[in-house]
Amino acid sequence: MKSWRTRVGIGLAVGAAAIAIPLTSSTAFAAGPPPGDGWQPVGGESYDSWQACYDQMQSDLALNPQYHEATCVSDPQPGLPNFYSEWMR
Repeated sequence: MKSWRTRVGIGLAVGAAAIAIPLTSSTAFAAGPPPGDGWQPVGGESYDSWQACYDQMQSDLALNPQYHEATCVSDPQPGLPNFYSEWMR
């Protein structure tokens, strides 16, 4: 028969593993570029609506002559509200 000390230690180890495995094995989500080549994320900001992203994109495009095209991309995150980020090329 195992001692209570051993049983408690094993129970704590199993409990920690049961919590750690789901936290570390989740899939990473990141904003992906739109189809095509040369797209770059711009600004590093996220917007809670497509319209807010679009308005910022229009002003940023005018300030960056090296880019000729811009779009807003939806960046879904598990458990969080959807948000949008700017991409230019």
